[in-house]
Amino acid sequence: MLKIFTTQLQGVFGRIGGDEDFGFEDGARLLAQAVVGDGRIYIHGVKEMKAVEFEATEGAEPLPKATLLSDLDSYHDLTDTDRALIVSRFSTDEEAIETAKALKELGIEIVGISTVMPDEGAETLDSIADVHIDLKMKKPLIPGDDGERFGFPSGMAGLYAYYGLAFTIKEILEEQDDEY
Repeated sequence: MLKIFTTQLQGVFGRIGGDEDFGFEDGARLLAQAVVGDGRIYIHGVKEMKAVEFEATEGAEPLPKATLLSDLDSYHDLTDTDRALIVSRFSTDEEAIETAKALKELGIEIVGISTVMPDEGAETLDSIADVHIDLKMKKPLIPGDDGERFGFPSGMAGLYAYYGLAFTIKEILEEQDDEY
């Protein structure tokens, strides 16, 4: 079963890495604006995506100027130089959508990471965010003997997408340093 899981997970990573290259580039540029300016990158992970919050702020290689959105007393403390990264399992997650809407009302630019789910007529994280990266994980990876699927590593997919952004931000900042 681990071999099946590994193969399927490699497929998910391959689809994210192959299909979302513009999202990584555009998202990293948007977030890097906060790093090179006077802003901060505020991160909000919903449920299991708290792993991205902790990796970005407490991991071995924290993201420059990364701060937890939950550490703010009020969203009104944000400035136009700040940026946000919102990560959820699905683009239809209510907490992610409400957070994104509140930040957009204040003029904060947002990068979203989630699996895009159809939701006719409703706002979704991918429709609110300025840049969105699709995790492409709509169902668990392993088919069971009973027909039910299991093994839904959305946190791992979220971390993979986060690292895609973080590596691209690092490249942008290094190019910036080389120019000066």
